[in-house]
Amino acid sequence: MKSITTYKQRVFGLDVVRAIAILLILCSHSTILLFPESSSTIVKTIQFFGTIGVDIFFVLSGFLIGTILIRHIQNQQTSLKQFISFWIRRLLRTLPNYYLVLIVNICLLYVFNSEIPKQLYKFFFFLQNFSSQQPDFFTESWSLTIEEFAYIIGPLILLALGLFFKKLNKWSFLIMTCLVIVCITIHRFIFDVHLTTIPEHLSWSKILRKVVIYRIDSIYYGFLGAFFAFYFTKSWKQLKWLSFGFGAFLFVIIHLNIFSNQLNPDHFSTFFNIYYLPLVSISILLTFPVFSNWKKHVLLTPLITKISLWSYSIYLINYSIVFLTIRQFIDIDQVSLIAKFSILVLYWILTFAFSYLLFTFFEYPLIKFRNSINNKYLY
Repeated sequence: MKSITTYKQRVFGLDVVRAIAILLILCSHSTILLFPESSSTIVKTIQFFGTIGVDIFFVLSGFLIGTILIRHIQNQQTSLKQFISFWIRRLLRTLPNYYLVLIVNICLLYVFNSEIPKQLYKFFFFLQNFSSQQPDFFTESWSLTIEEFAYIIGPLILLALGLFFKKLNKWSFLIMTCLVIVCITIHRFIFDVHLTTIPEHLSWSKILRKVVIYRIDSIYYGFLGAFFAFYFTKSWKQLKWLSFGFGAFLFVIIHLNIFSNQLNPDHFSTFFNIYYLPLVSISILLTFPVFSNWKKHVLLTPLITKISLWSYSIYLINYSIVFLTIRQFIDIDQVSLIAKFSILVLYWILTFAFSYLLFTFFEYPLIKFRNSINNKYLY
């Protein structure tokens, strides 16, 4: 596994970001597993940070993929053929794991005699939450559809811009990024204007936060970070701690205001529908100058790198496969506190064990295959 874990080729700080994101999600799911009906402030806070973990993944993905697209522009690799190559590389990276876990989830439905969701075919085309709420099945897949569409739309807009300009440059990338952010913001504004009330059987998270056409901009805030990191590198490094401090301050102020005033989407819909999610993305992005310039840590590097490498597998496996299977066999509400602790340990062990197996024997071999054909067929 040397080629993918060579520390010199990885940015340790971004591995830290990825590890933080997946651990926040695991901690959140742990509280849902053990205390599903709890109204405790501590439990709710931990569950809240699970949602932030997904936002971190969005911004990080945008930052990394945005950097790749910028390099395409810098190297004048902006033809249809070269963007098709970009898409193929992304699909080979994300789709095999997705489809494998999707099929396992479908098999589990039959094993546990669970109800088959309507329009199951949509999951095979990333349409399950394109413009409306996703069925209660393979629930973690909602974020993957947002990422896939984000990666398709950007290059398409760049190709369209290429029809009007002789040569794509950094401003073409910025125009593309801002265009997506503005369009999605307008779309959320229209949603807010037309929303009278949230149906009782749904939630703000289901009808907006987890819907593709309202969330793609979260990836593109990461694109903005890639733009400034690549073209204004000196300022990106020099102002990293100021940026980090402002990002942390913005994040804390937003959520102190929400928790202290007990704001919620039912009564403050405009704030949550239009402003909240972009502000969270921006606050996260402002911490990236510090993380992207954090090169290594003597003691933590091996552990952080492994968690980072396994993070995609962990994300796909931990809830729909491990969590829900445990719930099928154990009634958590009827067991003692010691038994709950044992279940928690089991949940983490199974999650990491299955993720290790998925990465080692499926995901990593496919990454090697993708890299092996890169020089021959992909540009």
